[in-house]
Amino acid sequence: MDGLPLIPFGPRATCTLDLCPIEWSVLQYRPSLGSSIAFICIFSGLLFVHSFIGARWKSWWFMSCMGVGCITEILGYGGRVILFYNPFSFAGFMMQIICIGCAPVFYSAAIYVTIAKVVENLDPTLSRIKPKLYYVIFIASDLFSGVLQGVGGATSTSSNGQSKYAVDLTLAGLSLQVFSMVVFCGLIADYIIRYSKAGGNALTSPRLRLFITFLSIAILLILTRCAYRVAELNEGYQGDLIHDEPLFIGLEGVVISLATLALCIGHPGFVFLPSENGLKMSKKTSEENGILLQRK
Repeated sequence: MDGLPLIPFGPRATCTLDLCPIEWSVLQYRPSLGSSIAFICIFSGLLFVHSFIGARWKSWWFMSCMGVGCITEILGYGGRVILFYNPFSFAGFMMQIICIGCAPVFYSAAIYVTIAKVVENLDPTLSRIKPKLYYVIFIASDLFSGVLQGVGGATSTSSNGQSKYAVDLTLAGLSLQVFSMVVFCGLIADYIIRYSKAGGNALTSPRLRLFITFLSIAILLILTRCAYRVAELNEGYQGDLIHDEPLFIGLEGVVISLATLALCIGHPGFVFLPSENGLKMSKKTSEENGILLQRK
């Protein structure tokens, strides 16, 4: 390395821990190897669980979204393993910032379609919008926010995290995601209130209530994580939050792990039966006050 300039980050980075102080890296710390491996194991386990129950209940869309989300998380934490060995790694930082940043978009897409099916099967006439629009509008919004985050993350990798344009792009994507989820939560809360006031009795089913409870927990956890990332990037790559690993582990890794776990119960297969026209509540369900038929 003699005679080469010390470049802390980017495709032509020459810094290593032997040559440059850790403070020159974007994160300014070595990611915990133990926590990164732990999250790789957790998301690998959750990938197996969602693949199993998705195939068992034939919830192909939900299984695909959750599978892609888990794989993306695994790749992202793989990037943090690389950063442990070399905090100046271009590939490691890019894997983390893009993969971990975009993974929740896939979980949200699974939730939007599932909620649309709930509304469609209970009483679509009480919804402010057509059930189909729940996933058409919000998946489109999340995809756009994911593109902004991905482009912002990719742009930042060539600028040592110093590009305000890259930070603003990623922040815009996260802000749009938070805004979309808040609107989505408002619409769902409004629907449940209207359904209850109209005398809807399906919500008396313990199985359906458990399903909706865990689905709601997952939504709130994802929203919490997105709010944290907005606050983190609002300070830019030089702010205090991006350099706080315990906060990242708690409000990113732990929160999204719990959301993914919650979606094992907030899973469409838990309450819907597959049919030729998509997910449908059973005939017996309708006959028994809207209570869902438990699988044999």
